[in-house]
Amino acid sequence: MICTKRMRQLAQIYITTDRIEEAESVLRKILHIMELAKGWNSLETVIAAERLALTLQSLGNLKEAQELLKRCLDARRALLPKNHIQIAANLLHLARVKMLDSSKLNKSNVAELDLAKDLLSKSISVARGNLVRSVREKGNKQSYGESVTTVRSRQSALIILLQSLDALSLLEMKRLELEDSKDPYNSEAESALRGCISAYKEFVNEKSLSDAPGVKAEYLLCLKHLVDLLSDNRTTSKDRSNNAALQELKDEIKRVEVELSKKGGRRS
Repeated sequence: MICTKRMRQLAQIYITTDRIEEAESVLRKILHIMELAKGWNSLETVIAAERLALTLQSLGNLKEAQELLKRCLDARRALLPKNHIQIAANLLHLARVKMLDSSKLNKSNVAELDLAKDLLSKSISVARGNLVRSVREKGNKQSYGESVTTVRSRQSALIILLQSLDALSLLEMKRLELEDSKDPYNSEAESALRGCISAYKEFVNEKSLSDAPGVKAEYLLCLKHLVDLLSDNRTTSKDRSNNAALQELKDEIKRVEVELSKKGGRRS
């Protein structure tokens, strides 16, 4: 639909120029058009709703964003195979909204974080399953036989896996704050970040993944968050006293930053 395509372009311009409220208005109109034209049995409607939900999230309208993302997830589960990568991405988006809403949480309803953790665990499982399957299938084919769509799907799966593990570390840190733990060190957060780094190394030998700036950017983020965690003055991790291990992480950060700057994909 030409009309909605132009409206999407306009919304993107508004987002790029930080005119988020105007983008929200356009995205609401697009969703209304898609609901009337195709209903919720169309992935186009689902994607339109997801765009609006993410915009609402950036505006702090977390309740409506969460409601839309839940509806998107239900629709995707009805329209797609249960392990489709879009479902993993949807789970991640929903978990992030729940985590952002955690500022309203207190000790009596930390269970909300458990729900977010469950969403992240499912996202991690689906993304990893997609990666393992895709890499295995590639091994049974000639590289020139792969489509661009297949390569991009594999990259998206690894990005979602890394983002989900990174989000899991943040969730564990939020949990520690809510529980007022006397032990400031969070082994669960460190474990999630190390899992992120391990996941990258597990699949980095696949050239279509190792050359992708988006993948490297997420790996870099995990490295930086792990260094921050281990360098925190309150941290009592064994690695904190291991200057060599910490320096190794810092050196890896510099190496990846150089690679990203060469590709024009720097991310702070």
